[in-house]
Amino acid sequence: MKLRRLAFSAGLALTAIAGAALWLGSGESGDTSSHREAPLISQDPTADTTDLYAFVSPDAPDTVTFVGNWIPLELAPAGPNFYKFGDDVRYEFNIDNDGDAVADVTYRFTFATQTVDPSTFLYNTGPVTSFSDDTLNVKQTYTITKVVDGSETEIASGLPVAPYNVGPASMPDYEALAVEAIQELPGGGQVFAGPRDDPFFAALGPIFDLLQVEPAVEDAGYTDYLAGANVHSIILQVPMTEVTSDGMAPTDPAAPNAVIGICATSHRQSTTVLNPDGTNTSDGEFVQVSRLCQPLVNEVIVPLAAKDLFNRSLPADDGQFLAGVQDPIPGRLIPAIYGVDVPPAPRDDLVTVFLTGIPELNQPANVVPSEQLRLNLAIPPSDSPDPLGILAEDTAGFPNGRRLADDVVDIALRVVAGATPFTPDFNVAPN
Repeated sequence: MKLRRLAFSAGLALTAIAGAALWLGSGESGDTSSHREAPLISQDPTADTTDLYAFVSPDAPDTVTFVGNWIPLELAPAGPNFYKFGDDVRYEFNIDNDGDAVADVTYRFTFATQTVDPSTFLYNTGPVTSFSDDTLNVKQTYTITKVVDGSETEIASGLPVAPYNVGPASMPDYEALAVEAIQELPGGGQVFAGPRDDPFFAALGPIFDLLQVEPAVEDAGYTDYLAGANVHSIILQVPMTEVTSDGMAPTDPAAPNAVIGICATSHRQSTTVLNPDGTNTSDGEFVQVSRLCQPLVNEVIVPLAAKDLFNRSLPADDGQFLAGVQDPIPGRLIPAIYGVDVPPAPRDDLVTVFLTGIPELNQPANVVPSEQLRLNLAIPPSDSPDPLGILAEDTAGFPNGRRLADDVVDIALRVVAGATPFTPDFNVAPN
């Protein structure tokens, strides 16, 4: 059985995203991501931020949707302790609404786990038809806190996390369970948290094998070397007025309040004690341990020696990584492997696309360069989304935000090869 997730289509409503079928590892191809991008976070998958998406919501164009994914490479049958959000991790969407590379609005998610019957090893003790069923033995709930300029406000608490899809005997109607996890928020908007099939897609085997490009098989596409894996998603849809600098929904793409920058992060307390009774105790200030703004940056731009530093750093300090953008490693590999000329370093064109935003598209006034994912809220959703985004003249797509079906790997490789108006001599085939 081949389960095609609804979330793969660009610009779906939150309801459709959360109602998508969870990938069950049937052996068919399913698009998924890796993002074990730094040595330390690769050993801490519960806090590993794998992807970030942000787009103007097609179902409600006065709202914006953020999708953050964590816990890479989840295998469907990985019981009896199925994957879950960490009770000791803070998961955050950080939004810069004035271009200074400092978060002005943060949505923080914290989780709590309840075990109904700790005397059994089972995740569920019978069929589960609702989150409230006692047969769901392991339950997670979460709290959302909004932080504006350092001031914290609890938005909602006790919200249910969609349970893991154990199988048809345990959860005969899993889609209904997933839909139950969609929650309305006070003041407008919706939220969902739980396991999902990862919408990221790439032939990861060849990519990390010296940047090989696998020939597509007719009518089959690229081989998915990680078929059958999931992630845990937080999907937040809120009115634009909740995240803009002046509390107004922009209508003019050139308006000062139109562009926001977004990063997804996770945080742990600085000290963890392993107790003899099998419990852990955490203490101290919360420290950022994972960061994902623009896709692929820490994976293929930041060198090994700086990857852990990058995960701990803030966008305002991204100047320390400038050399990696101006002379990216893929920019050296493409000529060496394929014999294709690319623009020479220093690459000011890549600084524009990935660090400042593109003028008259998603560059804020007085921008401080940083690798935030930038989105112009005044550009409406496309009636015909193209996975190549800006390269296909679809201004509602990556790198203006990122939709679930945007082909970020192909776009990024073409941009590195010079396929932009900023490098006209290289904006030709095969680049």
